[in-house]
Amino acid sequence: MVRNTYGKAERLKSRKSIDQLFKEGHRFNMGVVRVFYNEVQQPGLRAGVGVSSRLFKNAVDRNRIKRQLRECYRLQKQILSAVGNRTAGLDLFFIYTAKDFIDFRELYQLVEKALLKLKENLR
Repeated sequence: MVRNTYGKAERLKSRKSIDQLFKEGHRFNMGVVRVFYNEVQQPGLRAGVGVSSRLFKNAVDRNRIKRQLRECYRLQKQILSAVGNRTAGLDLFFIYTAKDFIDFRELYQLVEKALLKLKENLR
C-alpha cells in the first residue's frame, strides 16, 4: 500500500528536470488542469505543481491553489502506484489554467481523471 505522503524525494524541484519535462515530455489537458509527464531514468514518481502569476497576481491565491493541487495529488497518487514500481521513473507537473478558483471537490475529481488517463497512456 502506498503511503499518503508527499515528501522531499517525491517533489519535482530541479529547474533542469522541469525544463526537460516541458521540452521533451507529453502533455494533455483535463479541464482546468494541464498535465505534463515524462518517463525518466530515475526510479519513482516525482511531481510538481504550478500556477500562472499572470492569472493570479496575489501570491496568497497562487499558494492556495498550489496547496490544493498538491493535496489532490497526495491523496490519489496510489492510482499510479504500479507505474512507480517499474525500473523507469515518471516526472509529473500539474499546471492550473483557470482564471478563477474552483471548488476543491471539482479539482479533486479533475486530478483523479487526469491520473487515470495518465495510467492508460503509460500502458
